[in-house]
Amino acid sequence: MSAAIDDAPPIPGPDRSPRKPKLVLPPGSCDCHAHVFGPMARFPYSTPRSYTPPDSPLAEYLAMHDTLGVQRGVLVQPSVYGTDNDAMMEALHAHPDRLRGVAVVEPTISEAELKALHEGGVRGVRVNVLFKGGVPISAASPLAERIAPYGWHVQFLIDVSNHPTLDEELAGFPTPVVIDHMGHCDVAKTATDPGFAALLRLLDGGRCWVKLSGPYRITARPAVPFDDVTQVARTLVARRPDRMVWGTDWPHPSIKTDMPNDGDLVEMLADWVPDAATRQRILVDNPAALYDFPPLNK
Repeated sequence: MSAAIDDAPPIPGPDRSPRKPKLVLPPGSCDCHAHVFGPMARFPYSTPRSYTPPDSPLAEYLAMHDTLGVQRGVLVQPSVYGTDNDAMMEALHAHPDRLRGVAVVEPTISEAELKALHEGGVRGVRVNVLFKGGVPISAASPLAERIAPYGWHVQFLIDVSNHPTLDEELAGFPTPVVIDHMGHCDVAKTATDPGFAALLRLLDGGRCWVKLSGPYRITARPAVPFDDVTQVARTLVARRPDRMVWGTDWPHPSIKTDMPNDGDLVEMLADWVPDAATRQRILVDNPAALYDFPPLNK
C-alpha cells in the first residue's frame, strides 16, 4: 500500500551537474524515458503516493540534454501524479517538435480527452504491472483497443521474470508494446530466466520495443558503470536492434544505487552498442518511428 501524503518519503534529486560525455551522440538523438516533477507549488503530487521527489523541472531536463548532446525527449507520466497529466502536457505544449509523451489514463477516459492528448504530443499510455497482485496484462487490452486508432502503443512497467509466457500473454495484443528498463529482470537471472527468454521471443514478432534504460534497477553493483548490465543490453540489441530505444530515466526516481551522473549513462552506450551505425538506429531512427517525431530538417 502506498504511503499517505504526510508519510511519503522524500527521495534525492538527480546529479544537477551533468558531465559532457566523451561519446558524441548523432544529430537527432532521443532520450526515450524521463520524467518532470513540479514545480510542486503548481503541480501538487497525488495522494496517496509512495515517494516525494524534489522539483526537477523541464528547464533543467532540457539543459541536461544540451550538455549530453540529446535533441529529443520522451516524457513518461510518473506515479506521483496518478492520472493527472497536466505537468507533462505543459512541457509537451512548450516544445511540440522536441518532446513526446506517454500518459497514464483511466480506462473510462473520453474520446475528446484522448484526442486532446494526441494533439498535445502523447503517443502511448503506461500500465504498471510490476508488482504481483497488481493490474494484470489482460486488463490493458480494452484500453489498447481504444488507443489503437491513434497509432499509440502500451508501455508496460513489468518484471518479465514474473511472466514466463509473456510472448503468449501478449499474442494478438491490439497495439505495439514497449517494455520499460530492459524488462526489469534482475541481471543475475537473465541468462536462464524463462521470462527474459519470453521477452526475446516477443521481440521476434516485431510488435515489441524495449527501452535500454534504468541499468541501476537491475544491477547488482552499487554505482556506475553497472558493468554487469552490459551483457543484458547486448543480448537485447543483438536480437532486434530495430526495436531498441534508449533513455536516461532522468531524474532517476526511487533508486537503490548511488545517484548516477547522466554523462556516465551516455558513456555506457559505447559498451552496450559498440557499433556506431546501430547506435544511430537506436538513438535516432527507432524513436523517430515509434514516437512520430517530425523530420529533422522540418
